[in-house]
Amino acid sequence: MKINTMAEMMANNETPDILFWVGCAGSFDARAQKITKAFATILNKLSIKYAILGKEEACTGDPARRSGNEFLFQMMAYNNIQILNGYGIKKIVTTCPHCYNTLKNEYPELGGTYEVVHHATFLEQLIEEGRIVLKEDHPFSEKNISYHDSCYLGRSNNIYDAPRKVLEALKTELVEMKRCRSNGLCCGAGGAQMFKEDEKGNKRINIERTEEALETGAKVIAAACPFCNTMLLDGVKNKEKENEVAVLDIAELIEQSMI
Repeated sequence: MKINTMAEMMANNETPDILFWVGCAGSFDARAQKITKAFATILNKLSIKYAILGKEEACTGDPARRSGNEFLFQMMAYNNIQILNGYGIKKIVTTCPHCYNTLKNEYPELGGTYEVVHHATFLEQLIEEGRIVLKEDHPFSEKNISYHDSCYLGRSNNIYDAPRKVLEALKTELVEMKRCRSNGLCCGAGGAQMFKEDEKGNKRINIERTEEALETGAKVIAAACPFCNTMLLDGVKNKEKENEVAVLDIAELIEQSMI
């Protein structure tokens, strides 16, 4: 895929409408790269003028701050803010709730103030505006879907309805887990837990959460976070259900169902 970087656009005296913040998972994790490609495909299909930072994009510093390395977080954040402000960035869209939370809520105190939108909200707006049109017989029309709330999207930023409205547009049955919305259970990856060893216990959190998802009988477990996606997919594989139950990001569901 050919995607313009900010440097390339500025060299051509062009300004994008949005900056797509890809994030570390979306850049380097093989599974999350598919989410990145799906979202970029949607943007391309709708002729939305956007750019990425490319090699100028560094980690937001979220895992560093969550794990207690405040110095490293501030150093990373400062470097990113210098680049973003240098390009005059106004609006950022990201597929990662961790990046979203950090850019939106934590960068302003360090001098980086932007309009930051999570892709769940962005996709909901595009559907409401009639720009995204879905097929009647899309691949998920006969499949029940259960949605997992990301902590950094839900409890941290109170975004519960947007991803559900995106899924409702598919006109499939949305079956909720027993713990959902503000009472949802963490996938086990947030707060830098993704990068540390398990603590003592009798069950991994992602296994517990996957069991709740499988109990709904849904054939698709939808997520809106690359970390959640990884943890749930690992849980489904642990239960040897990967041939029966798909774990997909909302961007992948929409991209595969668009006209």
